[in-house]
Amino acid sequence: MSAINQERLYQVILAPIVSEKSTFIADKNEQVAFRVTTDATKPEIKAAVETLFKVQVESVQVLNVKGKQKRFGRFNGRRKDWKKAYVSLKPGQQIEFAAAE
Repeated sequence: MSAINQERLYQVILAPIVSEKSTFIADKNEQVAFRVTTDATKPEIKAAVETLFKVQVESVQVLNVKGKQKRFGRFNGRRKDWKKAYVSLKPGQQIEFAAAE
């Protein structure tokens, strides 16, 4: 854990992904989906989730999402590529995003 910079851990995870697919996966497989930086590695993502949310991570699956082709007026453009991480939590663990404060 000391090999990974603490400040870097706070920059690795950009946002949780809240969609129908991600909530279905969270219920079925005890996984949580996150949007992460494009240069993030599996050990960094695991360490970041464990420190930020105080949970135990079993495994991390990562995939690169290609940016969509879009038109801006008469110009063809392209959205940025980004990275998604599916984090499997150990049994009994859960991350609650809709916590009332």
